[in-house]
Amino acid sequence: MKKTISKQQLALYNGTDKDEIWIAYKGKVYDVTHSRLWRNGQHYLHWAGQDLTEELADAPHTEKVFEKFAVVAVLEG
Repeated sequence: MKKTISKQQLALYNGTDKDEIWIAYKGKVYDVTHSRLWRNGQHYLHWAGQDLTEELADAPHTEKVFEKFAVVAVLEG
């Protein structure tokens, strides 16, 4: 079973405060630390440590992009 984290805890995984870089989508928290597209916690105009569910509508890709990343937690709420 995956651990559950709050949005406040997720915010610490922004590429600055901790070594890991995490993002959330549809309640799942993904580790994008090793993605070259998320270096420094930023991917185009999107920032790590956040729930990006609503922002995906503006992305040039579908949610299938998350399949290559490990789910490390479940987002509270």
